[in-house]
Amino acid sequence: MYDLLLFAHSWLRWLVLLAALAALARAIGGVNTRRPWTPVDDRAGVWLTAALDLQMLIGLILFIFLSPVTQSAFVDMAAAMRAAPVRFFVVEHPVGMIVSIALAHIGRARVRKAADSESKHKQALIFFGLSLLVLLLSIPWPIGPGARSLFRGL
Repeated sequence: MYDLLLFAHSWLRWLVLLAALAALARAIGGVNTRRPWTPVDDRAGVWLTAALDLQMLIGLILFIFLSPVTQSAFVDMAAAMRAAPVRFFVVEHPVGMIVSIALAHIGRARVRKAADSESKHKQALIFFGLSLLVLLLSIPWPIGPGARSLFRGL
């Protein structure tokens, strides 16, 4: 079960990144061209938050129940904090992703409450852009403390 969910979590990151880029591109286009807010713009935000939520669900299952990295870290948190790769997966990755998801959801809420198209696009640009930035900083790329393959299983 662990290997299957880890594989899904790893590959789902690409869907999340594509959704974030699409939502951000729609927001940038809307701000630059001053076009009206459309259902396609709205769906881009929905897809982003849905993909992030699914990724979070899988990540939480791995984090709490299945990951040998987190299970061993929970036994001795002091030692886990001294090892950069372990600290990345136990603290930095989950906290960054929670912040990213929160920003995307706040953005969706602010877009829904905005009065006009210009405000909707600006809110989407700010919050989806910040969400993507935090997301990119929190992904375990092939370099750094949480180094992982870009394409797990290949």
